[in-house]
Parts: sequence; C-alpha cells; structure tokens
Amino acid sequence: MERYRDMQLFAALAEQPSLASAARAAQVSAPTLMRAIARLEARLRVPLLQRSTRGVSLTDTGRAYMADCVRLLAAVDAAEASAKGLHVQVQGNLRVFMPLLFSRYVMAPLLASYMDRYPAVQLTAHYHDYYPNLHEEGLDVAILVGELPSSSLIARPVGHVRQILCASPAYLAAHGEPRHPDDLKRHRLIATADPVHWAFQGCQLKARARLSCATVQGTINAAVQGAGLVRCLSYPLHEHLLSGQLCRVLQGYEPAPLPVHVVYGEGRHGPMRVRSFVDHCVAALREHPAFQLA
Repeated sequence: MERYRDMQLFAALAEQPSLASAARAAQVSAPTLMRAIARLEARLRVPLLQRSTRGVSLTDTGRAYMADCVRLLAAVDAAEASAKGLHVQVQGNLRVFMPLLFSRYVMAPLLASYMDRYPAVQLTAHYHDYYPNLHEEGLDVAILVGELPSSSLIARPVGHVRQILCASPAYLAAHGEPRHPDDLKRHRLIATADPVHWAFQGCQLKARARLSCATVQGTINAAVQGAGLVRCLSYPLHEHLLSGQLCRVLQGYEPAPLPVHVVYGEGRHGPMRVRSFVDHCVAALREHPAFQLA
C-alpha cells in the first residue's frame, strides 16, 4: 500500500507547477511528498527529480515514470468505479486535446453543449498544433486534423477540411477572378507570412503578400473587407462562404482534403466519460457546416 500511495503523491506533480503546490493538492506536507519521492527513487534506483538552485524538475526517467503512474492510477480508479457501478455513469475528469484554431471555430460550442449535458464531468482542454502521445501526456481524447501516424489508437472519422482560396465579391468584381494559380502573382494576397508559399494541385506558388496579418482571423477580416485573396483551412471560413461574404476561387486546383478524426485509446470498455464525449463529438462534427463544403 505504501508503494501505491507513493505513486499517488508522485503523480500529484503531473498537474502542479511546483512541489509545494503538488503537496497542497495532495493534502500532505511538502516533506511528506519529498519522502514519498525519495522512497520511489530508492526502490527504482534512478533519479526522478533533478534538483538545482532554481528548484526541481522531472528527469527523462521521471517523465516516463510519471506517465506510467498516471495511466496505472487511472486504471485503478476505473476498476473501482466499475465495481461500484459507476462505470456506466458519466462523471470524472476528462482531458481533451485539439488544435487551437479548430477549437475556436468549431469545438467551443460542442464543449459547452457537452458540459451542459454531463455536468458531473470535469473537462480540461489542451490546445496545441502537433500530434500528441495520448499515453505519455495522460490524454483521454484528441481531435486531430490531417493524416494520422500508425498507432494502436481508435480513430473515428468525422469529415474533411480543405485549403480554400477566396475573396470578397467586391474584390473579384474590381480585380477579376484568377483562372490559374500563376494569375495570383498579379493579385493582392493576404497571408500570415511573407513571402507566400502556397501549394496547389500541379504547381507551387511563391509570391509577395500585399498584406501580412499576425493572425488567421486578421487575414479573413481583411478579405471580407475587400483587401485581397486569402487562403486557409475551410473551418475558419465556412460561415463567410455560406453567407456570401467570401467567394471560393480556383477550386479545381485545391490540394487534397485533410481528414479529421476523433482519436482515443479505449473502446467499449473505456470509462463512460470518454465514450460519451467521443459519441457527442462524432455526431456533432459529422453534421457541422464546416464539413459540408464539397
């Protein structure tokens, strides 16, 4: 039992920025937490923490052991909940990973509706633009855009997104519609970087941006006002395209669409909070207007 308790105390560091805050979260004193970690280090015969004048941090071995502790403790909690009949109830902590822009334009209302439906779930959302390791990072579910690397995870497809080039009707009326990617060199381009490097079917475009904006939303706002042509993934654009504020151009030259998946590590035997979130997202995303663009 002491070993299990020591693992619990060590795992408290996973969600806290310091030993002191981890000890408070675990409701023990800092010396008690340090003794638990010292016992683990002595048992494993490896250092888990790196100590310096600036404080402590996890060693590489410590980070790997932390991920295993979090996973094993969660499995124990799930087993106990199942034995108590709680496995079929939607409750507990849920850690979800998603791309930042995708969350802003698509996922935010889905998260809100899920929390309204399942008030006993404590949801933590992580926003990054890389492919996570669900096991090592202690994540339950990830929403991923793009081709997936090979893994043992379960991936449920929800649709595709596209790189779309568009401009306002007023801009196209004043400057004409491009018929080939090479025509874009004579147009006003709006982008988040200069020079512009855009890949199309059968060709690559390198050109100067007439307007550079710090954010994707800034480029879209400028395009709506008639400042030029913008190119980005379809999910930030779908409302403007459906309303007619922006018009899609060079559709025949668009790159292949990118798949979107809801990814998780446990199937029908997983906790209900994971299964309920996956089902909620898959159903909502498959009907979302952002995925209805042909």
